Amino acid sequence: MLEAEVAVVGAGAAGLSLAHRLSGHAPRSRTPSVILLDAPPGPLRPPSRTWCFWERGRGRFDAAVTAYWERLRVRPPAGAPIEDGLAPLRYKMIRSDDFEDLVGRDLAHSPNVRRLEATVETVEDVTGGARVHLREAGGTHRVLHTRWVLDSRPLGSLPAARTTLLQHFHGVFVRTSRPLFDPGVAELMDFRTPQPADGLSFGYVLPTGPHEALVEYTEFSPRTLTAHGYDAAVRHYADDVLRLGEREVLATETGVIPMTDAPIARQTGASVFRIGAAGGATRPATGYTFAGLQRQTRAVAAALREGRRPLPPPAHSVRSRAMDAVLLRALASGRVDGPALFSGLFARVPMARLLRFLDGDTRLHEDLAIGLRTPIRPMLHSALELPSLPRRPFD
Repeated sequence: MLEAEVAVVGAGAAGLSLAHRLSGHAPRSRTPSVILLDAPPGPLRPPSRTWCFWERGRGRFDAAVTAYWERLRVRPPAGAPIEDGLAPLRYKMIRSDDFEDLVGRDLAHSPNVRRLEATVETVEDVTGGARVHLREAGGTHRVLHTRWVLDSRPLGSLPAARTTLLQHFHGVFVRTSRPLFDPGVAELMDFRTPQPADGLSFGYVLPTGPHEALVEYTEFSPRTLTAHGYDAAVRHYADDVLRLGEREVLATETGVIPMTDAPIARQTGASVFRIGAAGGATRPATGYTFAGLQRQTRAVAAALREGRRPLPPPAHSVRSRAMDAVLLRALASGRVDGPALFSGLFARVPMARLLRFLDGDTRLHEDLAIGLRTPIRPMLHSALELPSLPRRPFD
């Protein structure tokens, strides 16, 4: 039988971030005992991926940052590109393997955090805490008794929603024979890709040197593609749009991020809470998650060190989620042209202000000013119909 005050389930971005914040002693604070439960190698462990976010100056995990950019570019379907600086923000990329290495080195020396490789089979509330049933790689069953459980495992199914789109993508890390990339500028959205009948698509280029970059194809749409479909889309973008020519593929990544206006529960039992994407950290209209889960894990760690109930706060404000619901409905209904909408916003709003808006860091008057730069009638139509729409399961 195992015992700890806190069980952190899952060692992805959210689980590792929370364990890192709870590791070690802090002045005038409690030091809870923590067990970080990591799934054994196999289908329950997520594949390698990249996480991108923006923040001011240096950050907690900068040692794991692969690259950062102080300028972003957006390309409309036709016409001149839109480019702007981000100061005082930086757009950062972290690769999951580097993040795990950084946090893992710190946790290896932690006096109060222990990592355990096991599959979590069930989590149940009991008097005064929770009981976590585990199965280790060799098949041994164990039980962990804990006061609190913070669960970051992906949801088994999406809650019922008025609107759900999928942000799905496939990317390749490439090295080209010619110096084709500008390491000082990231291509955030390149709408010169063929647009799907139902949704929108764009290219995404994060250069790490003149010869190296992550080149990605992304869609916001109701359905994913086949493996062949993703390969063809990336190949078309690299060959026919970017004209990269001879290149070596160093690595690949594929992912699916739900973009939904469904309310996501952050508590599933008296002592059991969800964090990360499973706890609503994903911004519905963009798919960005890393910054939201950092806000959550920072608050949860502070509560545990102060001896309080560690209910994760909402990662995004009520106002932000309401605006996202309108945007998702406008996109899903086809009332607005996605490439034109996003290109217009980036052309009319300073890049740094728009990023702050997307992270919920703007005031009401700034939100209203940005809203007035969207197609007013279709957005208003979408807002007015939302209260009458039923919430349905995503199929």
